[in-house]
Amino acid sequence: MISKKNIVKTVATLGTVALGVTAATTVANADATYTVKSGDTLSSISQKFANNNSLVNKIAQDNNITDINKITVGQRLVIKGADGQQDQTAQNNTASSAQAANTNTSYSSSVSGSDAAAKAWIAAHESGGNYNATNGQYVGKYQLSASYLNGDYSAANQERVADQYVASRYGSWTNAQQFWIANGWY
Repeated sequence: MISKKNIVKTVATLGTVALGVTAATTVANADATYTVKSGDTLSSISQKFANNNSLVNKIAQDNNITDINKITVGQRLVIKGADGQQDQTAQNNTASSAQAANTNTSYSSSVSGSDAAAKAWIAAHESGGNYNATNGQYVGKYQLSASYLNGDYSAANQERVADQYVASRYGSWTNAQQFWIANGWY
């Protein structure tokens, strides 16, 4: 015969186990994704996430990289902290970017036609179109240097700065896309 006391104890135990599973699931989703850029090494990527070289072998293992000296431009890497969680600095940067990206300011890009298509292509390849993406010092939808954005990570500022950057460096988004295809970054 099962007593009420045993049922309550069993339910409490199952509830505790369920909470533990939920917490583990939350931690597992804390990973960052990094797109390799020209000049990157596993060591430099580790520096961006842990401020030291401690993650080199972990990044290689988590991404099935057999030779730590061979990564390719455009390759997407999952970055986990030494304990299986994203480095706290990267988490804080992501949270700051997410907050700033929600700032209500407006900007209307005048990019159209093939330049608009090239701009969307670059955004997809740089961040998956995510205004809140962070990658070391690179922030947002177009993975611009944080210094270019001057602390304003709003969507409007990211669009404005990206248009200005591309116009001054490449002349057009189409030219920037061609550069990206040739070099793996723009």
